Amino acid sequence: MYRLWLTFAQTATICLAVLFVVATLKPEWLPGKTGGLVEVNQAEPHADSGARGKAATYSDAVRKAAPAVVSIFTSKEVKRSRNPFLNDPLFRHFFGERPEDEAQRAFSLGSGVIISPSGYILTNQHVVEAADEIEVALSDGKKLVAKVVGSDPETDLAVLHIEAQNLPAITLAQAEELHVGDVVLAIGNPLGVGQTVIMGIVSALHRTGLRINTFENFIQTDAAINQGNSGGALVDAYGSLVGINTAILSQSGGSIGIGFAIPVSTAKLVMEQLIEKGAVTRGWVGVELQEITPELADSFKLGTTAGVLVAGVQRGSPADSAGIKPGDIVLAVDAKAVRDPDSMRNLIVALAPGKQAVLTLKRGQNNLELQVKVGKRPGATRKPE
Repeated sequence: MYRLWLTFAQTATICLAVLFVVATLKPEWLPGKTGGLVEVNQAEPHADSGARGKAATYSDAVRKAAPAVVSIFTSKEVKRSRNPFLNDPLFRHFFGERPEDEAQRAFSLGSGVIISPSGYILTNQHVVEAADEIEVALSDGKKLVAKVVGSDPETDLAVLHIEAQNLPAITLAQAEELHVGDVVLAIGNPLGVGQTVIMGIVSALHRTGLRINTFENFIQTDAAINQGNSGGALVDAYGSLVGINTAILSQSGGSIGIGFAIPVSTAKLVMEQLIEKGAVTRGWVGVELQEITPELADSFKLGTTAGVLVAGVQRGSPADSAGIKPGDIVLAVDAKAVRDPDSMRNLIVALAPGKQAVLTLKRGQNNLELQVKVGKRPGATRKPE
């Protein structure tokens, strides 16, 4: 019996050893094995972009817009006050004389958008503010010195120019075709990591009252906008420019999904005047405006909070000459509805000085239309509209 058991054990051991060797060196000899290859489903190459367009990709939009987005590097001289120890004769005896002031250079980073093949670049005013040296890095890595053509602090926009031709200029979108929920892409150089594309949607339109700029009509987006993105492009799913990325709301300094861009319609108006005149001229009629609250609506028996209340009229202003009076309710400017003081302000400043504008008013229980000859806005500080 012992010999039989020993023979069985030896045979089983030899069989297991052979099975191990075969499984290791020649697994295809074993049943159910196919030489280590796994069958997978491989996609066929797309014959045209039409088939690819059905997939969730925005590579065509990026390919169209990204070459027109540049990185902007600025520097300025910052003087540091003289250390009081330098006034001590004993200190000067041991350490020698030092310059009266020590100059240092401060560097900052932003983005910009090429809007003309002849070298005009749109960016934020705060990106180039007070800079004495501006360098633009193109998408191909080439670096060029830029000069400020003009800037507009009230919308935080600026136009630069570089000596170059045949540049890849971006296409401007139709502002009225943008809707809440549309996919948008933020392109820029966040935190200096290099050109980056970030996807989001349009969270809201016509955002005002944020006190970021004097004139606000922001596109709100959840596309992540960080330091270095300022002045960069916000483009639609077709690669056309819908806005200039400008600011975020954040407690930490990083993006939390509440970013703002200046609409392309505003940017285009400002850009054209900066290139043509070096400054922006805005309309003005000379009225103090007040939002119509539910309490005011009840007091005036309006039945709605639409429009804005004229709280005051500046003497000798275009509004005064046209017969507008305190207590009037402005409902529309040139047939464009007025929602609040900010929306009316934006409508007025967009008008050319000298133009005749029609203001639709409610005075008491009567509706009337008055012709107002638009004046020139007095200055960069907040004035009656």
